[in-house]
Formats: sequence, structure tokens, C-alpha cells
Amino acid sequence: MTAIEGYELGLHELGDGCHAYLQPDGGWGWSNAGLVVGDGASLLVDTLFDLPLTRRMLDAMAPVTRTAPIGTLVNTHANGDHCYGNQLVDRAEIISSVATAHEMTEVPPAMLAALNGAPGEVGDLFRSFFGAFEFDGIELRLPTRTFERRLEVEVGGRVVELIEVGPAHTSGDTIVVVPDAKVVYTGDILFIGGTPIVWAGPLSNWVAACDMMLGMDIETVVPGHGPVTDKGGVAQVRDYLEFVDTEATARHQAGLDAWDAAREIAQAIGAAPTFGEWGEFGRIAVNVETVYRSLDPEHRTPDVVEQFRRMARLEAAPH
Repeated sequence: MTAIEGYELGLHELGDGCHAYLQPDGGWGWSNAGLVVGDGASLLVDTLFDLPLTRRMLDAMAPVTRTAPIGTLVNTHANGDHCYGNQLVDRAEIISSVATAHEMTEVPPAMLAALNGAPGEVGDLFRSFFGAFEFDGIELRLPTRTFERRLEVEVGGRVVELIEVGPAHTSGDTIVVVPDAKVVYTGDILFIGGTPIVWAGPLSNWVAACDMMLGMDIETVVPGHGPVTDKGGVAQVRDYLEFVDTEATARHQAGLDAWDAAREIAQAIGAAPTFGEWGEFGRIAVNVETVYRSLDPEHRTPDVVEQFRRMARLEAAPH
């Protein structure tokens, strides 16, 4: 994987009117966003997890957006770290896939505020993941325009292509392609330096999305989390997903329980020279559950609290 830009907090100019807003270390909630600037108008790719973070980002973009106001906001998917700041982008048309718009209603900010504020073990668990973020006072603005499969958007004389590649990470993932700059903003179809988490799946859809990007005429790749990369970063994520799919499928066929399978595969990942160095490796617990569901529609995945418990247990264990 080649790092195209230094991985530091703030707005990074990629060239040809494209920018990336990066938030190290790229772990839980520390997502990236993008800005595509045309003649007198710009398009924002995603907002951030809370209002203070989104304000800081918009302030950093202000020298650019004063003369090219944000007229369009694209939410790549429904996770809050990519859409909870929508209310601060005044007067912009908000675009997402149909599936994303539906899923955004399912995890409102108030739910995360309640989990973070819960007493006892549940509150401690969620604060260990999301305690740095402020979910109170967020009024989620939903998309005003939706699409399926593909949509071309004009931004100050430039064509930007929106391509739906989900369900994969979530039920409605979208990548944002700027053909004239050879740039793609992937949302959480890419985690660079961190472990991908497959909430929806199937993993084969995500692999197909990676294959599609590898076949595109692109040079600069802005992930949903982690440093800016190139096609080498896409290939690494693809390899991880294929590895997990193969390993989990073999254990499912052998009759192994999903949680036992996840613990076995976690040991294998810990010993791997590439994947073992990535953060958040406990996400394998969720990823194995997703493989099992895709193989057996009757498989019942534990509730989200138990899934976070399992991820925390894996990451607390020696490896």
C-alpha cells in the first residue's frame, strides 16, 4: 500500500480540485470525508460523527467553499460517522442510495447517546468505543434525493459518478468517482490500516466492489478510514475479505459455532504479516457472523451489544 498523502488531521489537497479531510487514527468513529470543487460549486462526501467535529471540518474547508459553496452532500452509507453532521451543511441537496436513506432511520443519534450514557457494563462498553463523541443535540437530516445503482451529478461543470456497491459494509454503500481527476472516495468500502467490518454483506459483494475499483482508471483512493492510498490499498482489503470468507466458510461447513470460528480465525490473523498489523482486528467476530448468515439464512446473529462485547473480548485477549 502506498500512502499518497501524509496522514495528519485536516484538509489535504489531492490536486485537480479534489480534497480529503482525514481524521487519524481512523479507528472507531474517526472517519474521513471529501470535497470535490468545480466552478463556483462543490460537493461534500460525508459529514462526521458529531457536530463539533463536523464544524471543525467545515471551518477547515471554508477558504475553498467561500467561492465554491457546498451545493451537494453525498452520504456514502448510513453509519453515523458519515452522516450525523448533515444538519450543519445548510441548503445542500443531500444524496444517498435508497437503501442508505432507509437505513439512516434505524440508528438515530439518540440511540448512541443513550448507549454511551447507560450505567454499568453496557455504558462502559460503548464508551470504550464511542466515548470521545458527543451525540446529544444532533438532528439527523435525511437525504433529499435518492438513487439506485448509478447516478451522475454535475458539480460546477464537472461530472461526478455515484456508484452503489452495497449491500456490503452496510445495506447501501456508495463510492464517489471523479473521473477527470482519477480520484475515488470509497466510504467504508475501504479501511486502510484498520480492519474492515462487514455489517451487512455478503462478502462477495464487497470483493466485487474492490475488483471494480481495481479495473477503473483511478490513481488516488480516499478511504472511509485511514490514510489516502492507491490501488494497492484496494487489493489488500480485497485479500482480507477473501481470506475471511474462505476461512469462515470452511468452519461453517465443519459445523463450528460462529463465535468459536471467529476466535480461531482471530488467532490466524494475529499471526499474519499483513492483516495482523491492522487495528480493530476484533471485528472478525462480526465478519464471521455475516459469512454464516450468508451461508444459512436461518443463522441468528447476536444483538449489537453482544457483538461489541465479543469484539472487545477479542481485542483484550493476548494475540
